[in-house]
Amino acid sequence: MAIVKMKRLRLMLVRSQKEELLRELTRLGCVQVTALEEELQEQESQGLVHRESSELTALKTRHAALERSLELLRRYAPEKKPLLSAKPELESEALLETDGLEEALALAAQLDAREDRIRRIGAEESRQRSLIESLMPWVSLDLPLETEGTERCAVVLGSLSLRIPLDQVEKKLAETAEEAELFPVSLDGSQQYLLLLVSKDQLAAAQECLRGFGFSAASLSGCTGTARDGVSAAETSLLALGKEKAALVKEIAAEGPRREKLQLAADRLATRIAMAETEEKLYGTGSAVVLEGWIPAEKEEELSKLLERFTCAWETSEPTEDEYPQVPVKLKNNKFSNALNMVTDMYSLPAYGSVDANPVMAPFFILFYGLMMADMGYGIIMIAAALVAMKKIRPRGGTLAFCQLLLYAGVSTFVMGALTGSLFGNAPEVIAGMFGSQWKGLPALFSPVKDSTLVLYGAMALGVIHLNVGMIVSFLEKKRAGNLMDGVFEEGPLWVILLGGVLLALDMLGLVKSQALHYAGLAILILGGVMLLYGAGRHAKGFGKVTAAFGVIYSTLTGWFGDILSYSRIMALMLAGGVVAQVFNTIAAMPSENGVTVFSGIIFLLIFLVGHALNFGLNLLGCFVHDLRLQCLEFFGKFYQDGGKRFEPLEIHSKYAVPKEE
Repeated sequence: MAIVKMKRLRLMLVRSQKEELLRELTRLGCVQVTALEEELQEQESQGLVHRESSELTALKTRHAALERSLELLRRYAPEKKPLLSAKPELESEALLETDGLEEALALAAQLDAREDRIRRIGAEESRQRSLIESLMPWVSLDLPLETEGTERCAVVLGSLSLRIPLDQVEKKLAETAEEAELFPVSLDGSQQYLLLLVSKDQLAAAQECLRGFGFSAASLSGCTGTARDGVSAAETSLLALGKEKAALVKEIAAEGPRREKLQLAADRLATRIAMAETEEKLYGTGSAVVLEGWIPAEKEEELSKLLERFTCAWETSEPTEDEYPQVPVKLKNNKFSNALNMVTDMYSLPAYGSVDANPVMAPFFILFYGLMMADMGYGIIMIAAALVAMKKIRPRGGTLAFCQLLLYAGVSTFVMGALTGSLFGNAPEVIAGMFGSQWKGLPALFSPVKDSTLVLYGAMALGVIHLNVGMIVSFLEKKRAGNLMDGVFEEGPLWVILLGGVLLALDMLGLVKSQALHYAGLAILILGGVMLLYGAGRHAKGFGKVTAAFGVIYSTLTGWFGDILSYSRIMALMLAGGVVAQVFNTIAAMPSENGVTVFSGIIFLLIFLVGHALNFGLNLLGCFVHDLRLQCLEFFGKFYQDGGKRFEPLEIHSKYAVPKEE
């Protein structure tokens, strides 16, 4: 339940064993290789060493081809799988092999060629449809489209807007070109299609005249025969293209049973790409290669046994504090705190050498979520969803953390719902009332609707506890780092002030009447204030002590007031969720005010299901966002050091299968 201790690894290996070492490191999955450019830049410029090369580009090209082929199968032959299903588990050796790659790549090339032909068929179909559309206005014209006229007479096909009167055009044309005449061919919703016969001597004048009316010559170049013949030929072509396309689609779909081979090949190539990327981080000479990276200290013995099989020299060393920013971070948590990994991943990993927040954050995050949601019905749904998902898909990594968080938050939601007597809001009470019962619903320790003030005070009290836990962690971290006095004068004064305030509150509220207690509380409060002012200015000089004092007073008063007030959102979301649930229950029960009937029962069920589905969905997201805010802003602000770099070891990369856990 902490940040895993890392060690720097340096290794020199004979070149002939490079491929085998990378393969075994991939199988081991615990070494992150880092680049060595800065350390070996001078030697490289002198030609003493060179950066290793690999087939990375070629591997990525092949992998992309396999992914395209799988996308084609998803499109043309969708895989029928259960809604929730686990990825197949394979031995590590199966994912590191290269058998069957060439066969899979050949299949991918065939599928890609068929898809390319389908795309070209689609383009040709569009062209033929456009041709039919352009020919349809002229199908009634029994004239070859390539006809341009006779020796003295020109033939022009074109169109005019339907809004322009044809007789007006004909009159103007007759005045301009005596040997010209327009013949209507067809009409559609917006255009009138015309044939112009004109003497070639008067063609230019006729065209100029018609252009003034917006006459547009038809673009039918390349068309031969009549329009009817052209449409018939295009329809025949479309029919043939459609048959060819259907056959190609059928051929692609027929390769569906070979999907798993393509998936296995894609996973194998993905792993080889990871190995190639690592290889390009290495430097070497003609006979040896150099590797540098990081390894978890707990895996050093396992690595040592592996390296005994190789001809190499290697060493590990503890990182210095100056190297901490470069050390990758790996978190090690138990099943409970592992659920919060997704929260720290969304925020930022802790810096190496600092503290892992998950163990101390987990109980608060889960408690706050349950308080905000606070409904037994919603909790049961969350628990059931998490258990089903964990059983069906056997999640790992981030997906496992999400399922665990959903499970624990569901349990917390159920418990808090039991304490508030909430089961889908006040559904039991409303349903009983529909049948004439005077039952007042499930028993409750407190109600967010009736006891909202109490819930508000409780939420802020939890906030004080939450913030103080963060301060305790900060104090312990400063003590561990040898900065005990920083903790005494930064966190210590706030605890002293808090103690004094509690003692004064006990006396002022009449809970404990004692003059001695009053003066003791006042003295402790003053002592805390003095410690706060001294701590703020103990590293400052001159007038800086005054500005530091004013600064710490302002930041303490406003900061703590704002932080504690932020926890009122716990009450707000608990109240909002409960009220919305009750509103939907009331609306659903309205048709049954005069008695329950089949119709009113159906209406109740529909409104109940839809209303609570909406309320559940909104609260599921809203509670997570506000809970996340309390952790990331209020809690983390007290001690958390972010900026850690994720530990990314050389390991098997797979998308469609997962390696069996050893």
